[in-house]
Amino acid sequence: MGSKPPFLPLALAEPRIRRIAHPDGGFVLESAEPLAAYPDHLGLDLERQARQQPDATFLAERDPQGGWRRLSYAEAWNNARRIAASLLQRGFGQDTPVLILSGNSIDHAQMMLGAWLAGAPVAPVSVAYSLMSQDHAKVHHIFGLVQPKMIFAEKGAMFAAVLQGLALQGVEVVCSAAPPEGISATPFSALLQAEPDAAAEARFKAIRPDWVAKYLFTSGSTGLPKGVINTHRMLSSNQQSIAQIWPFLHDTPPRLLDWLPWNHTFGGNHNFNLVLRQGGSLHIDDGKPAPGLIDKTVTNLGDVSPTIYFNVPAGYAMLIPFLEQDEALCRRFFANLKLIFYAGAALPPDLWARLEALSVRTLGQRVVMTSSWGSTETAPLATAAHFLIERAGVIGVPIPGTRIKFVPSGAKHEMRVAGPNVTPGYLGDTAQQAAAFDTEGYYRIGDAGRLANDDDPNGGIVFDGRTAEDFKLMTGTWVHVGGLRVGALAACSPLLQDAVVTGHDRGFVGLLAWPTPAAKAMPLAELRQAIAAKLAAHNGAGSSMRIRRVLLLDDPASIDANEITDKGYINQRAVLERRHALVERLYAEPQHADVIAVE
Repeated sequence: MGSKPPFLPLALAEPRIRRIAHPDGGFVLESAEPLAAYPDHLGLDLERQARQQPDATFLAERDPQGGWRRLSYAEAWNNARRIAASLLQRGFGQDTPVLILSGNSIDHAQMMLGAWLAGAPVAPVSVAYSLMSQDHAKVHHIFGLVQPKMIFAEKGAMFAAVLQGLALQGVEVVCSAAPPEGISATPFSALLQAEPDAAAEARFKAIRPDWVAKYLFTSGSTGLPKGVINTHRMLSSNQQSIAQIWPFLHDTPPRLLDWLPWNHTFGGNHNFNLVLRQGGSLHIDDGKPAPGLIDKTVTNLGDVSPTIYFNVPAGYAMLIPFLEQDEALCRRFFANLKLIFYAGAALPPDLWARLEALSVRTLGQRVVMTSSWGSTETAPLATAAHFLIERAGVIGVPIPGTRIKFVPSGAKHEMRVAGPNVTPGYLGDTAQQAAAFDTEGYYRIGDAGRLANDDDPNGGIVFDGRTAEDFKLMTGTWVHVGGLRVGALAACSPLLQDAVVTGHDRGFVGLLAWPTPAAKAMPLAELRQAIAAKLAAHNGAGSSMRIRRVLLLDDPASIDANEITDKGYINQRAVLERRHALVERLYAEPQHADVIAVE
């Protein structure tokens, strides 16, 4: 078997990881590379970029004519200062947050940056909570926690229904266009009329690293969203870590085309802040990995050749067929590409192989593919694979300044995180805050990990599933949900879009699964037979690695029921609880006709 083509050269920092024994029988990993000094807040990065490259494009978005509206660093800096002055005239500061209902846009970014310069936190809310939800319960919950003094709804009429249900006394609504009927609204342009003054300059100089920059809301395992406090220290230190592990950024500032929502830590902290810190450009993708919207992403990739491409596995699954079928698009995609980055879940082996094949076909070399690990509570990076990897599953090593503690938990090791990138807690929830940290101050993230090479921590950490998701069969055999799910989806590619694993206290493992759009177009009998055959070929010998039955789901995961996040991540526990009747159907005897048996 011949060797693979070489990787495209890429400057990455060599890992230097220390392993330190812990008294509880576990161990701690940390980088021997110290975290260098970093700015107190990202507003200082904006000021620096505006001074060093005032005319360079910072942000771009599609305009109504189909072109690109662009915002330079100088414009972003000047507008943010004007917005800050307007907010300060209204008495804004750390105790007066701004709630943002709108999706990614230039005006959203300017609102956020202006609030930061005024020392006011922002709370970006998933658009799905407003526009896809039927009861708006999550927005009402977030509104009650944040108690904002301003709400930014860019196209106000889109958010009229949710706004009309909020107690807006004492809350200023700001809209860029189409103010909602029956609600008094301030034009966004009015915030740009204030002149920066001595008070604005004094506030800018007063911002400290421990001030709150954002409240980011995570879906959590159950219930209503948690408000994770994100300080300026968290955001700025995380970007310093990235700068140290990705030295190629010094010579190649990032040019991104990105759809990932800013209410989430991946798009809003990792990607947006990366561009700001490194002086790159971010083209806001008005597409996303969904039927009817992926075509917009494809069109946008015709205009923008990214240097780094960020996506979740579901996004790559929808994009890859376009790259395989359109040679010109593929050449454009890979023309300047230095790095392919996935996060949120492991990239299935078949998608990895197809991306690698496209890279080799186009460039004659392999573009480096990598991932990281973390959460909203870690701003988000805690580990990163800043070395060459040949497969998904390796989540890297601790980034500079961050420590990972491995605590024995049954047959696994639970990972816990400490460092300047870790949240101080949750908005309005001291009980949850206390439960989230151990006695040494490490954040309990709830994930398990193991070393790829027990003798060399520089080989990286392998993600070993969620500690709370694993369960035992009635035989007492443990089922490791994370690896089993990823393997099953890879084996069934391209037929299954997602799935949850069943079998707690049952005799065997099963799946509740959503077919892909292409699979739905197949004759049902043919689809069922194909899934059964693929899983039969994939199944392992032991009961914990063998899927016996599958039930296909027609209705999509519900955002109101917390079954799915706005980025498409499935909440295993919420799905199983809400669809308990379907789990019973899956295991019923005699077997129901709509259940697929895997022999």
